[in-house]
Amino acid sequence: MTKYAIIIPDGAADEPLEQFDGQTALEAAKTPNIDKISKIGRQGLVRTIPEGMEAGSDVAQMSLLGYDPRRYYTGRAPIEAAARNIKLSLGDWVFRCNLVTIADGKMMDHSAGHISSAEGSKLITELDEQLGNEKMRFHTGVSYRHLLVTKQIEFDVKTYPPHDHIGQPIDKILPRGKGSDLLIDLMARSQQFFSNHDINQVRKDLGENEVSSIWLWGHGQQAQLERFHKRFGIKGAAITAVDLVRGLAKLIGFDLITVPGATGFIDTDYKGKGSAAVEAINNYDIVFVHIEAPDEASHSGNAELKVKAIEQIDENIVGPVFEALQKYPKWRILVMPDHPTPVRSCAHSAEPVPFAMAGDDISGILQTTFSEVNAAKSGFRIDKGYELMEYFLKS
Repeated sequence: MTKYAIIIPDGAADEPLEQFDGQTALEAAKTPNIDKISKIGRQGLVRTIPEGMEAGSDVAQMSLLGYDPRRYYTGRAPIEAAARNIKLSLGDWVFRCNLVTIADGKMMDHSAGHISSAEGSKLITELDEQLGNEKMRFHTGVSYRHLLVTKQIEFDVKTYPPHDHIGQPIDKILPRGKGSDLLIDLMARSQQFFSNHDINQVRKDLGENEVSSIWLWGHGQQAQLERFHKRFGIKGAAITAVDLVRGLAKLIGFDLITVPGATGFIDTDYKGKGSAAVEAINNYDIVFVHIEAPDEASHSGNAELKVKAIEQIDENIVGPVFEALQKYPKWRILVMPDHPTPVRSCAHSAEPVPFAMAGDDISGILQTTFSEVNAAKSGFRIDKGYELMEYFLKS
């Protein structure tokens, strides 16, 4: 049986940056392990965001796991609800509920300074006591990422992800359409509730971003996906600190492996994730490792942090996993971002992303380092992102 590993440095793809003399973050980073995979294997470009769909991690991750978003996608929040074992009934709507910082009428921080889970959970629990009822319930999550579930309320709304609109006036990105008045009212009432909260007083004293408001977006209804084992005949596990990826993993039947120091931010335990992945290879046919750090660095507009995150991933995750795989008679490895997150815009984009794969029966034409430019030069392009998984497993 072949052993497979997929490693996803979220949002690592980028544009040329002046501070790196026209190099992208991937090119500026020291990545000897990913470069070796690229040189002995094959690299190319894959479009993970189908034409006309929003450039979100939900759509991109679904694509790269081998599922056509046009067929299966029902929204981001239902996927995260699956991660938290929140049961949705037919007709329920669930919204992602960020804790955000708004200043001077503008979206300043999609994460309220990457508020701790303890602080975030306390705020959401108390908010649910204030605003929740038989038709609306707030559910706690990790850090700034929470959920709102509604029952017997109809929606036909357009919502906007806060991380893609940093620095923009919020009146231009408020929900629009049927049911939007309710959402806007909840956000306004949360602002009143948070304004003098003890947690905000402490954060203000410490010079940290305060929680100004909840932000409701990414709505959808109950999600269902075919089991991965049924489709591909192999057993998988996922390692991630992000509920979105945890939810997708649960929906496709992957086991979840928890790493205590994994945070979903730049300070995550890279070594811990690498060690957990190496151990998991012994017990599973395929191991999926997701690292959010490059994406979060991009959303904060910090190119240097992004490079450091990519280097940590290469050293502490790609390197050990690549070495461990080669102890097996048959193996394959795939490394790729899910979507680009340019530091310039601090927002996701829908451009194709580079990938590199190596292992049994995989060979390429260009023996070059891994980058957006070199992947394009390879001439190997997959326009339907969900087809990459089958190629990786079976070709």
